[in-house]
Amino acid sequence: MMFWKMVLGALRRQKGKHFMIAFTVGLGVSLATAMLSVMFDVGDKVNQELKTYGANLTVIPRGSSMAGDKYEFAAEDEEGAKNAVNFIPEDELYKIKMIFWAYNIVDFAPFLTTDVTLEGSLVSLSGTWFNKHLDLPTGDSVDTGMLPLKSWWEIEGTPGDDLDPYGVMVGRNLAKKYSLSPGSTFTIGTQKGPIELHVRSVFESGGEEDDGIIGPIALAQEASGLWGLVQKVEVSALTTPENDLARRAAMNPEGLSRKDWDTWYCTAYISSIAYQIEEILPGVRVKPVMRVAESEGAILQKTQLLIIILTILTLLCSALAISNLVTANIMERSVEIGLMKALGASNLSVCLLILSEMLTVAFVGGILGYLVGLALAQFIGITVFGATVLFKSLVIPLAVIMILFVTLLGSLPALRALLRLKPTEVLHGR
Repeated sequence: MMFWKMVLGALRRQKGKHFMIAFTVGLGVSLATAMLSVMFDVGDKVNQELKTYGANLTVIPRGSSMAGDKYEFAAEDEEGAKNAVNFIPEDELYKIKMIFWAYNIVDFAPFLTTDVTLEGSLVSLSGTWFNKHLDLPTGDSVDTGMLPLKSWWEIEGTPGDDLDPYGVMVGRNLAKKYSLSPGSTFTIGTQKGPIELHVRSVFESGGEEDDGIIGPIALAQEASGLWGLVQKVEVSALTTPENDLARRAAMNPEGLSRKDWDTWYCTAYISSIAYQIEEILPGVRVKPVMRVAESEGAILQKTQLLIIILTILTLLCSALAISNLVTANIMERSVEIGLMKALGASNLSVCLLILSEMLTVAFVGGILGYLVGLALAQFIGITVFGATVLFKSLVIPLAVIMILFVTLLGSLPALRALLRLKPTEVLHGR
């Protein structure tokens, strides 16, 4: 009881110094809490940000080649078997949202491409879902399609609409060549005869799509005679960065041990998601767009490493500032401490008294700093990612560890000075 009376008395007498210590600890903990909160939630945030730059999985029929995006059409009835190999049934695509990692599938869109004629020249016509609403057998519903998948495209006019069967989006290069603009009409020649189209918008993708036409999937099916079929599906999925297990699984998932297989299958690796899509759609192959997938992993790992380094540096700076404050506090109280030693107090009891004061002050400052850090994390999330940062309970024990680390590390030089302090010297003024 006497011990804590002495602690409270010291806290009252040294309000200014203890306020600065609490402020320093709070500042360090607030910054560290904000950065750790963002780090634990940054994976999904970075992945969501990268998803605006396109798909990271391509689904194609097993009978098709990955060499190109266009495949030989076989529209006649006697070629039905060939169609079954080289195309994917459109009415089975909803199954992509029914895999184990269904909620990690952000967007997907099918594509069917055929050549048509425009003023005597061959032009590429691609059919897709612009913004498709799907009702799943699970009772869930989802909106997906090309427009959210290609959100970086610059579009002049009204985007394509699945309910407008002959409204199309025209690539900027093609529009310039044939003097087309939103509201224009033109006629294309197809295997089934001429089809009149109207331009809803002109787009610029920065790729080969700028030389073609994009319309509803039913339009491309009508032009090619491939009703109910698609050539490929582009999928955008939230993924976990690849590691050695994911790379081994991508090479040969059946060669994994049962424990490794379960870990891989139940982790959102891009190879795991691809495998599950192939499971639910047996007639397809799924290829990761490795450029995108590897970039996601590299960016995420570097971002997390940067946050960890900044957190450590923040805590070290706080510890250095506390060291100076605690040392100054002990030097001011040298007579008091010398008197305590002269009356029989051991070095251990004096050190415990000083540490109790510092930890009491540090925890008050740390709790306030933790609350400020949570608010700062939300500000960072909204400013940088346009979304709030989810609360992670793991940050609480880490905050306690940070408070202890900063306080003890900062107090070490002062405690060493305290141990060297001799009562005879301070009490006699030498």
